[in-house]
Formats: sequence, C-alpha cells, structure tokens
Amino acid sequence: MNVKSSTSKFIKGTTADWEVVIGMEVHAQVNSKAKLFSGAATAFGGEPNSHVSLVDAAMPGMLPVINAECVAQAVRTGLGLNAKINLRSVFDRKNYFYPDLPQGYQISQYKSPVVGEGEVAVDMPYGTVRVGIERLHLEQDAGKSLHDQHPAMSLVDLNRSGVALMEIVSKPDLRSSEEAKAFLAKLRAILRYLGTCDGDMEKGNLRADVNVSVRRPGDPLGTRCEIKNVNSIRFVGQAIDYEARRQIQVLEDGGAIEQETRLFDAGRNQTRSMRNKEEAHDYRYFPDPDLLPLELSEAYVAELGRHLPELPDAKKARFMSTFGLAGYDAGVLVAEKESADFFEAAVTRADGTARDAKLAANWVLNELFGRLNREGLPIAASPVSSAQLAAILDLIAEGTISGKIAKELFEIVWAEGGEPRALVGARGMTQVTDTAAIEKLVDEVIANNPDKVSQAKTKPAMIGWFVGQVMKASGGKANPQAVNELLKAKLDL
Repeated sequence: MNVKSSTSKFIKGTTADWEVVIGMEVHAQVNSKAKLFSGAATAFGGEPNSHVSLVDAAMPGMLPVINAECVAQAVRTGLGLNAKINLRSVFDRKNYFYPDLPQGYQISQYKSPVVGEGEVAVDMPYGTVRVGIERLHLEQDAGKSLHDQHPAMSLVDLNRSGVALMEIVSKPDLRSSEEAKAFLAKLRAILRYLGTCDGDMEKGNLRADVNVSVRRPGDPLGTRCEIKNVNSIRFVGQAIDYEARRQIQVLEDGGAIEQETRLFDAGRNQTRSMRNKEEAHDYRYFPDPDLLPLELSEAYVAELGRHLPELPDAKKARFMSTFGLAGYDAGVLVAEKESADFFEAAVTRADGTARDAKLAANWVLNELFGRLNREGLPIAASPVSSAQLAAILDLIAEGTISGKIAKELFEIVWAEGGEPRALVGARGMTQVTDTAAIEKLVDEVIANNPDKVSQAKTKPAMIGWFVGQVMKASGGKANPQAVNELLKAKLDL
C-alpha cells in the first residue's frame, strides 16, 4: 500500500481506494500568568511542585475561583476562529482516577462550552479547505507523572496541575495528513497572532489528539482511533499516515477496527495501543457545584472583539492588495506573525510609503529565510534586522550596488553587523555606473574573444556570456543594465 501525492484525499489499498477521515482535538495552554482556578504561577521550568497552590493540590475545603483573564483569552480565540460565543456556559466535573490528578476529577466544560461552532480556512495547493470548529471549551490541565526519576517508583509533579487549557475541537473535515498538518499550523498561527497561546509544542503548550478513521468513498464514517498528545506538526503527519495504513490493513485482512486510544512512538514511527476509548458516560460528567455558570454580556464580547489584532487571512489579503504580492508569497510571509512583522517593517519607509514590495518579499523569502533555515534560527534571532535589510533594498533601488554586491553585503552584515550604507563606502563596494569605464571593459572583452563575437551573431543568447565576463572583470561592480545595453550596441544585436 502507498499514499498518493499530497493533493490526493485517498489512500490506495490492495482492493479498493480508501478515504481517510481526520478530526482533531487541540489542547492550547492559555497565555496567563496564573492558573485557571488559582493564583499559582504558570511559568515553565520551575522546580517540581514549586508552582502549586492548595487548590491545585486538592486540599480539603479549597474552592476554585475563576481567572477572568483566562475567560477573556478563550473569548478572543473564539472570535479569531469566527465562532459563536456562548453568553452562558457551565463548568463540569470530568471524573477519572490518575495519580497526577489529585482531585480525582478534572474541571472542564461538557454540554455548555464557552465557544460554539466556527471555521478555519486552510490553503492547500489544490484550493482552500474549510475546517469546521465544533467547540472550544476551557479546562484545567493535569499534573505530570515522572517514571524515570527513581528506580523503584513513579513521581508526580503538580506544577501543571490547574493550568488553563483551551480544547479546540474540529469537525471531521480533514482528508489527508497534509491537510491535518496545514490545519494545525494555521490554528497555531491564529493563536500566536491573538496572543492567547504561545504555540510552543516543545514545552507541551500546544498538543493534539488526532482522531483517524478510514472508509471507502461514499460509505458512512468508520470506527475511529484517537492518537493522544502528539506534540509536533511533523509527528501529526507521520502518525496519521501510519494509523491509516494500519486500519486499512486490518480491514482488508477481514478484521474490524476497535475504538481505542493510541500513542505515537516517534522513534519507531508507529502508533500503539494505549487503552480502550472512553465514552462521555465513562467520565460521569456533572456540573461543578463549586462554580456558578459563567455568564458574559454582549458588550463584554464586543469590547474584546474591537481590540483583536489583524489575523493571518486579513493580513494576507492586505499584503496582496496593498503591496501587489502573489497569494503564495503573501501566505508564506503571514504564516508566522514575526515574519509578517519583519517584512512589513522592511518594506515600509519612515514616511509610510512602500519600497519595492516584490523585491523586499524576494529578499525575505529567499535570502533571509534561506540563511535562517541553514543556521536553524528563528526570525526573532536573525543577525540581519529589518532596518538593515531595508537599507540594502534602498542601496539596490538607487543603483548604488548591484544585486550581486547586495548579496555580498548581506553576508557581511550577517557575519559582522554594521550599517549597510557605511559598509559600502568603507569597503569600496559602490556599483560602477560610469559609462566610459564600463565601455572600456566591454571593448576589452570583445577584443579578447573574437570567436565568441562571431558566435553571438548567430546565437544572440551568447550575450549572457559577455555580460558575465564584463561583470567578472569589474569585480561585480559594473551596472548590469549598462553592460547589457553597451554589449547589444557593440555586437549589433
């Protein structure tokens, strides 16, 4: 069996085509300095059990008090997902036993979440995929069990216990691992633009439960398996591809899929069974008696909506309309807020007018991103600032340096820093625009290569060779346009 190209929504089996159906439950840690129901800190990396209040440790008589900022962050997220904000929601107790859950239940939301249905538009090579959002609810995180700290026992760290999570549940609208990865990346970008979650998957601040089933096209939905706590976008794709193949193999061998919870083993690139999948009734949900229903006013929601930042889709549309960028280029630039901000700072002059936007985009997407990728650096750590890149763009636009010299200058700024214009002057990198000087070089190249001159009469494309020789002779400083024009005149092309 093999998976078709990323544009395909079907997996090829031995006897029939199969369709993979994917839904996701994304757990996003709320950006808040305090936990959902206590004042304990949420900072990452503290000593075990150093960020734990009496409420988090479930000491007798301790009552939860809702963190208003966490509620506001959930509402902002709902608005950013074009979702319905429910003015009345209820917190429930989700009952289960686990050593790192000291209360014996998790405070969550079940039938009445704070955010209802919404939608995320995901751009794919074959068009836009619209992924429905079923709901967003607030809940508290559990602690963490540590199994490798002591040879004879497991330990429990309650630092995460009570940390606020937004569980964002998608509808089963995804049909390939590529769509699932693109959806998670887009959702992460929206959260980061909003400032409601930092999206740091390495720290566990964003993780996904992935529901996977397969069916023959047109058939009812198949039995799904849930892959728990996948903590990277790449792993999401790998887990889906493996799980889809596994289910197809089971079905084509005459077996049946059991609804279960599975884990993804990144080392072996496979999923493995964890436990039977629980149903809602297994958790014995009931309204938390210590928390009143959460009631919001329309004015409160409207006020939060008025202060939302420009989100990726709106920014992409603006980059296309204002700067004339192609949809693909604009989409790549806005995929991360830091990249969009860097580009906009580089392309905008102090007086608010724009530099050559297509040139600026080309430099950001190719030269800057290329170098950052090679060095393994995020754009926030770029040695070349947006102001320095803007100065390089200005030097190109005014003809002070050529494109080739600009790349050399970029490398100097990357390695050594400095103000680009000053570096050009100090190092004699100014482009030669003196027609007489360039003409002298052109004449020398033509005189030294009579055989190439005769070839150029029948093959006009040979002019590119002459341009290269003149540029080489000038140390890359000759104005390429002037070189081209002089060569055309002297070669009679």
